[in-house]
Amino acid sequence: MARVHPTALVDPAAELAGEVEVGPYAIVGPKVRIGAGSTVGAHAVISGRTTIGSGNRIFAHAALGGEPQDKKYAGEDAELQIGDGNTIREFCTFNIGTAGGGGVTRIGSDNWIMAYVHVAHDCRIGDHCVIANAVTFAGHVTIGDRVLLGGLTAIHQFCRVGDQAMTGGGSILLQDLPPFVICNGNPAAAHGLNSEGLKRRGFSADTISALRRAYRVLYRDGLTAAEACGRIDAMAAEAPESAVVLRQLADFVRGSGRGIVR
Repeated sequence: MARVHPTALVDPAAELAGEVEVGPYAIVGPKVRIGAGSTVGAHAVISGRTTIGSGNRIFAHAALGGEPQDKKYAGEDAELQIGDGNTIREFCTFNIGTAGGGGVTRIGSDNWIMAYVHVAHDCRIGDHCVIANAVTFAGHVTIGDRVLLGGLTAIHQFCRVGDQAMTGGGSILLQDLPPFVICNGNPAAAHGLNSEGLKRRGFSADTISALRRAYRVLYRDGLTAAEACGRIDAMAAEAPESAVVLRQLADFVRGSGRGIVR
């Protein structure tokens, strides 16, 4: 059975699974569903059509499921979906989607999301990400898995960040950041491969070495993006043990609508 503090306001239509805890003065709206074992901190507000999975920790003053900050929003019944096992710290704001962006803002599982993070409408965030304090996502941003975003990073609308990429604190992303790449600055520029992160996640020395060569092809050899992708495809054909990640890098670059961080 859910445990709700007597000062909290939980709409009778809200669905709270067993072992959910709702703290003092929190507000939970009628279209909210919260999975087993999740906790909602003091003064948090969860509104809109918001579905939260199991085992999430939502800290004080978070505001989840609010209307998007988009003048085109016309009250459509969009939603926010949050997976399992996330830590969502103080004063985070996550908005629902819009009809023009698919109607869903989606956050995966096992993410560590620090204080004051803003996730705008129609964003997609993967799993196992670390998002430091005051990171700001504009609308329609897509983030891969195991991404690390340094504090005060700001990401322009419609940008993508690939798996295992990393930004330094205060980075301003105006273009897509390919997987496995580190960037920093305003505007952000590439500063090498996320080698240490890849080592920690069990990537072999041969695969990391292959990705280093691919990084040089993409960023150091003076090639166009299309030419670099062709070279990386050839490298993948010659290194089957690293082919999956090499193709992942090339496919991401090919699929970029905004161009990549250089």
